[in-house]
Amino acid sequence: MARHVQKGFTQFYFTDNTFNLPPSYAGELCRKLISSGLRVSWRCIVYPVKLSDTLVRDMAKSGCKEVSLGCESGSEHMLCSMNKRFKPDDVRWTCALLKDFGIRRMGFLLLGGPGETKESVEESLSFAESVDLDMLKISIGIRIYPYTRLAKIAVEEGIIPPEDSLLSPKFYIEKGLESWLRSRVQDLLAKKPTWFL
Repeated sequence: MARHVQKGFTQFYFTDNTFNLPPSYAGELCRKLISSGLRVSWRCIVYPVKLSDTLVRDMAKSGCKEVSLGCESGSEHMLCSMNKRFKPDDVRWTCALLKDFGIRRMGFLLLGGPGETKESVEESLSFAESVDLDMLKISIGIRIYPYTRLAKIAVEEGIIPPEDSLLSPKFYIEKGLESWLRSRVQDLLAKKPTWFL
């Protein structure tokens, strides 16, 4: 980073999907950035658990300006279905902590996965509004990756053939939700300038 700063770069993006895991490594990196005296700003992606006041304070002090937060859903049922190891209250707490230290928060919702209902979609949208995110990216449908539980479900439901390599992106959307979901999200985006697809 110091070499890049010498060449004029001052903004960085850590693309690790779980910057804060393990917390010890994230904390050490932040402390080294602070002691280096580099005047940089940076962004990262955090997992919405295993954050502490100390780590977030050091993130802010070392130049973290924005965090992408994969909350995925505001429905505990859907989080469980996606095998996420956190609950909506964890995301709520993380959002508040980041906001306390002046770090912008961009959230992500993945809508339409197996077991999704209109009620769980509404639960997710209400949740996203309640945590007062600076930005929200909504995905309609969940990308199917090879050798995953979702790929197995998609084959069983006839969405993809068993031999599909999935090199061309394919997405899973719960049957019966697609047109309603697209319409519902489009209507909402017209009223929410910081929410996007």
